[in-house]
Amino acid sequence: MTPHFLDLGDLGFERGAHLLVQRALGELRPGTELAVTGRDPALLVHLDAWCRKQGHQVRRAGDTDDDVRAWVTRGRTDLDRWARAERAGGPDPGGIVAKPELHWGLAARGALVEPGGPKINADLVDRDFVWADIAPSLYAHAAAAQWDPAKAVHWDAEFSVPAEIEQAVVQVMTFLVENEQAALVIPARLLARVHPHFREVLQLLAVQAADEARHVEVFTRRALLTGGEMGTSSVSGRESLTTLLTEPDFSLASFLLSVLGEGSFLNLLTFLDRHAPDPVTRQVVKLARQDEARHVAFGVAHLQHQSTVDSSLRGRLRNAVEHRHQALIASSGLNQDVFDALVVLAAGEWTPQGIERGYAAVQELQAEMDEGRQHRLVRLGFPHDEAAELSALHTRNFM
Repeated sequence: MTPHFLDLGDLGFERGAHLLVQRALGELRPGTELAVTGRDPALLVHLDAWCRKQGHQVRRAGDTDDDVRAWVTRGRTDLDRWARAERAGGPDPGGIVAKPELHWGLAARGALVEPGGPKINADLVDRDFVWADIAPSLYAHAAAAQWDPAKAVHWDAEFSVPAEIEQAVVQVMTFLVENEQAALVIPARLLARVHPHFREVLQLLAVQAADEARHVEVFTRRALLTGGEMGTSSVSGRESLTTLLTEPDFSLASFLLSVLGEGSFLNLLTFLDRHAPDPVTRQVVKLARQDEARHVAFGVAHLQHQSTVDSSLRGRLRNAVEHRHQALIASSGLNQDVFDALVVLAAGEWTPQGIERGYAAVQELQAEMDEGRQHRLVRLGFPHDEAAELSALHTRNFM
């Protein structure tokens, strides 16, 4: 039988010879010998060390072996190791498994995973608890819709706003920053808990956090644009947001933040667009609204998916609303400074008729928020009467 032969020429192991040896052995069955020759002076030393590490056997050639310098017998160690390997699903969304293994860790989805290794510290490892079929397309849309705060907003636009109207803008922007900081922290916390196998969800949460970071920036910049100071932050507002931060359940956090809170914020941002007293305010709320719409869409889609596999979901969602309501029942509600600022913005003037018009507009805003929450609750399977009841229990602080 003709022996298998590999000539390394002048190539040494310190310059990559192991790749040729590895390739040649990979084509052989365990127990088969490979004749190796080459002119590198340190070949035998390096070949022997490499083979011991890889699980192959080496014997030096004798005087009768012509040009052969060593015989390498193909071992079984690396073969056995990869024989026990498993595919981490498939690379596209159709290849997602229901419950990925923790020892897959950070392996790319679809990779051949070598057995052993550390387990990743993730507790959200069930597809039905984190997934939504819309996630890949939402991420693609989000990635394409990213905007640069320095370029997307015309910060140098000239405008003149009466001092008291400007003060109202500053107060509303301060309120928005406070809420967006909560909306930044929550997806960031959830992100670290999701198994990387669900990469589209990770990507979407990461972009969501990036969106909120931009919102914090532009709302802060608009608040300080004319040289004033930030507005007030009420205890009740911070109490309301803290109840969101302390919710550990992925689905319930998504429900309270995205479906109810950010859903209500869509109405608020539309209101501010309608009553913005200057072009910069109008630009920043429009840009923020297009991002928030994606966050709400993912929250609704995720919960719609989970409701198909978890018959107890709606009961848990109801309990979450009721629990949060009880936690905030002693709260004073929406910051009075924020409410008054919204009235002033909608009024646009300091006259009895204007203030009456502004007050009515804020009442209409609250009704629109309630209607939107009810609509989304019905989409999640709640009967109309129950949806109305739960929407009425939502925090008076909007988020």
